[in-house]
Amino acid sequence: MTDETRDEQLSYEQARAELAQVVEKLEAGGTSLEESLALWERGEKLAEVCQRWLDGARARIDAARQAADS
Repeated sequence: MTDETRDEQLSYEQARAELAQVVEKLEAGGTSLEESLALWERGEKLAEVCQRWLDGARARIDAARQAADS
């Protein structure tokens, strides 16, 4: 299983929790430039996973509202 496939299987809560850990590590400092870049890239991927979940939730809410209005 690739990293991308694993990321797509993360729940919103899992991705958000890992993203929070990444942010904490970056804010704490003390990592090399290479480590910081890797953390940043991981954070970007996790943020994309979270955004996909949020976009999906918004679409479901919009669909439910439209169905209720019909």
